[in-house]
Amino acid sequence: MSEVNQGDVVRIHYAGRLEDGTEFDNSRNREPLEFVAGAGTVIPGVSQGVIGMSEGEAKTVTIPPDEAYGERNPALEQKVDRENLPEGVQEGSQLRAMAGDREIPVWVRKLDEHEAIIDANHPLAGKTLVFDLEVVGVQAQG
Repeated sequence: MSEVNQGDVVRIHYAGRLEDGTEFDNSRNREPLEFVAGAGTVIPGVSQGVIGMSEGEAKTVTIPPDEAYGERNPALEQKVDRENLPEGVQEGSQLRAMAGDREIPVWVRKLDEHEAIIDANHPLAGKTLVFDLEVVGVQAQG
């Protein structure tokens, strides 16, 4: 069985959870996640975490914020008048905002009858994540 090396195409099943055990994502009921190991298309802690694993191997990795979605940046939060938001929006809703000519995802962090706080930080920014990884396929490159 081949070991995952940087640049290999790898397929994994995973379960991601917060340090308190709250699961935020799981690939078990869908196709495995496929990516190039070490290429930066998934969070670094997962991309690097599979290197050295073999097909069929499973392990748990704990990923600090700087190897996941980064630290929270308070400058990415902004108060807006509620009347400027779409009808039916709720706390936790994801919206799209324009930054110049670029569209960026934002989340409604807090909401009251007059204003909202929208946040361009990823919802998992600033959090240490725990992933159960299982390599289900490896395609060596080169």
